[in-house]
Amino acid sequence: MRLARVAHSDGVSFVALEPDPSAPQEKALAVEIDQHPFGDPTFTGRKWPMSDVRLLAPILPTKVICVGKNYAAHAQEMGTEAPENPLIFMKPSTSVVGPSSPIKLPPNSERVDFEGELAAVVGQPCKDVPEARGRDVLLGYTIANDVTARDQQKADGQWTRAKGYDTFCPLGPWIDTGVDPSDLEIRTELDGEVQQQSRTSLLMHDVAALVSWISRIMTLLPGDVILTGTPEGVGPMQQGQQVSVAVDGLGMLTNPVQQG
Repeated sequence: MRLARVAHSDGVSFVALEPDPSAPQEKALAVEIDQHPFGDPTFTGRKWPMSDVRLLAPILPTKVICVGKNYAAHAQEMGTEAPENPLIFMKPSTSVVGPSSPIKLPPNSERVDFEGELAAVVGQPCKDVPEARGRDVLLGYTIANDVTARDQQKADGQWTRAKGYDTFCPLGPWIDTGVDPSDLEIRTELDGEVQQQSRTSLLMHDVAALVSWISRIMTLLPGDVILTGTPEGVGPMQQGQQVSVAVDGLGMLTNPVQQG
């Protein structure tokens, strides 16, 4: 099932996408979910053509937990070795925006980079999850762009400011509950030119290991998002450009870049 959050003529709703969002817009439908998409969702009976709704960030998390240097080649391009254990940091919920929403460049940063990533969405409250059950507690997967003010990351020595600006966590376009995250191609394009291209099979710590590691530190809540790490090829974005992140089976997340 593909789940989304949409704006429509009556407000905002969680929806299931039928038959498939890649179908022509006049044939695809957004089917309203009653309340929330967790557990066994029920439906209200209301439906809209996809052409009549606007896709929003598919979830509003209480927290976004990110993993740094989780591809060996990316760690090398950053001038370091891949860490033995997952290196985690957080983005505030206010950094989340949806598809087509602009990434706003802060006026006090001289370099803002794209970082395309596979994102996992938590489906139930959980703590101390065994690695063998790491994927069982997830609702599904979506696409993320871990936007980073690279100059501020280097200047500060810790990453909260560089990673935490409003609009610095595009998510979407939807959550897929059935995709297998083990070996998916991930690709980032800047104005149509490929900048990053790798596979999730190259993650140093896979999804299940990340869920287990993080849940031993903090309680995970439904809707929380885990960004699994970015491959090599990160680079700067400029005002007027457009960045797109694609993951096999999950579609493409596209956002324009604007000066803040």
